[in-house]
Amino acid sequence: MKQSLRAKRMARNHERRSKQTKLSLVSLMDIFTILVFFLMFNSSDVQVLDNHKSVTLPKSAATTPAKETLLVMVNGEDLLLQGQKLASVPALLTSGSDIIAPLAKELDYQNSKSQQPAQTPRSITIMGDAEIPYQLLKRILQTCSQAGYTDVALAVEQSSAVAAGVGQ
Repeated sequence: MKQSLRAKRMARNHERRSKQTKLSLVSLMDIFTILVFFLMFNSSDVQVLDNHKSVTLPKSAATTPAKETLLVMVNGEDLLLQGQKLASVPALLTSGSDIIAPLAKELDYQNSKSQQPAQTPRSITIMGDAEIPYQLLKRILQTCSQAGYTDVALAVEQSSAVAAGVGQ
């Protein structure tokens, strides 16, 4: 019996569809490789300072990224250098000295560990709560400058208007 053209075409399609198809993963692997490189290169652009839950940073329109330096953190209760508690804030507020002795001692110790020559200005970042008194901040700045840390940066939180590009 002779088959019609339609029957022949249907037989060819059934034969073609019954074969196993292979999934090509080459293009998928290329996409993932590109994605991995993209994430590796762009993750280094973001710098995040250790933010303690007890520190509320003041808002700012600054766009300069922070550098990796010594970190002085001041919240409502404690003064910390590199995460190590040096003194309590209420005790510092009641003391009359302009220099904070535990901070000066620890900064001198950090200077002795440093590989930099003594003449080079040293960098330090101060992460202070928005509610700490200016008197305390001034004493911290004076102690840092006396210890040779003259390149001082204040950690702030970038305001949402600048982050969205509105304030530029």
